[in-house]
Amino acid sequence: MSAVDVLIRLVYLAAAGCFVIGLHLMNSPGTARHGNRVSGLGMAAAVAATLLLLIDSGTVTTTGWIVLGLGILIGAAAGLYSARSVRMTAMPQLVSLFNAVGGGAAALVGAHDFLRFGGAGGELTVAATVAVALDILIGAVAFAGSLVASGKLQGWVPSQPMLLPGRAVLNTALAAIAVAAAGLLVAGRVEVTALTVLVVASLVLGVLTVLAIGGADMPVVVSLLNACTGVAVAMAGFVIENTMLIIAGALVGASGGILTKLMADAMNRSLTAILIGGFGTGDDARGRTTGEERGIQTIEADDAAIRLAYANRVIVVPGYGLAAARAQNELHELAEVLRSGGVRVDYAIHPVAGRMPGHMNVLLAEAKVPYAQMREMGEINPEFPRADVALVIGANDVTNPAARRPGTAISGMPILDVDRAESVLVIKRSMGHGYAGIDNELYTDARTRMFLADAKSALETLTASVKTLVR
Repeated sequence: MSAVDVLIRLVYLAAAGCFVIGLHLMNSPGTARHGNRVSGLGMAAAVAATLLLLIDSGTVTTTGWIVLGLGILIGAAAGLYSARSVRMTAMPQLVSLFNAVGGGAAALVGAHDFLRFGGAGGELTVAATVAVALDILIGAVAFAGSLVASGKLQGWVPSQPMLLPGRAVLNTALAAIAVAAAGLLVAGRVEVTALTVLVVASLVLGVLTVLAIGGADMPVVVSLLNACTGVAVAMAGFVIENTMLIIAGALVGASGGILTKLMADAMNRSLTAILIGGFGTGDDARGRTTGEERGIQTIEADDAAIRLAYANRVIVVPGYGLAAARAQNELHELAEVLRSGGVRVDYAIHPVAGRMPGHMNVLLAEAKVPYAQMREMGEINPEFPRADVALVIGANDVTNPAARRPGTAISGMPILDVDRAESVLVIKRSMGHGYAGIDNELYTDARTRMFLADAKSALETLTASVKTLVR
């Protein structure tokens, strides 16, 4: 083994250590940013070591280096532009889009090596051909499914479940065709035809599966597809015999799988039920702007400001409506005004608040909200009975008391115990329902008052009114 090989192996080992440390640091909002930097450093080192490996091998032509350089420049520029220009509310769909890129790239690596070396009958071993088949199948499903998920999150594809007639039979047939084509690849039969069938069947399967899943389940789907991409990357590592890809893919697959399980538990929905689809109707912004006929009590800004200003403790419950209105800075300003008047303010964060894990934490951190004020559901729920006011902003299903009784679409789903506060103020743009497609029983509670307005304008108005009371 040459000195260059030893150096590359050591760099790969150090990069893998950075990935593990980075994942550990991401367990806490306070250290997540540092963890992201550590992981990024590890990836940069791994890329540099891989380039050194290519230089040492001498197999890349001048044209190849030009293409490789252009690819690196274009990819880096696209990533930097996306990171700086995409709004925080659009981060989930960006993550899904990047996940599609990873799955597609892994599938392309497998297909390229299969075509180049001729499958099990050529230079590839049977084990390598199995890895190729799994790589293409899983990577293509992750690629197509992630694109559809990103479209649903962006609003380009309807968030409602799209249930095609006979979809169960069709999906089963597609899965069977994909597995059969993979088997033919491994057996060395009709290889090019089998490869084409495998790619097409996997792509269509990914599209149809995600189309049938409602917007409420998209965070879990994105996490699952991320795990699939990790597995596909690991398979690609086996194909090209690159330990770094194997390690990185395995870490992504394992962490994505664990996160998927945790999120499914937070929604009290099995992964099977999520993949079957058909749940929820999507966030309904067209609902009535008044709710008097349903016994809902509204409140004006001045009265709401009085309740907040003269409270001892306020627990804020942010939801996707806050993110959609980009009102995190206005919320933080209101909280700081209340705190200057002696009011204790905490933020109750549901595990699936927003549209991806940690979405709400990052959104609030962007507005300079201290991490210490962001409280997880299990920690903050026992404190709601001691709160004078629970201020709900754009959160729907995660506050619905209907989850506590059987027979509803969200039965058993862990929720924030907002209705146990002394009083509840809900800022919502309309009386439309949430993703689960059912009315929120919190809104008809005798202690609840509805402030029907866009979150941004409502918080600005409340802040102005509270300022006149705390001076």
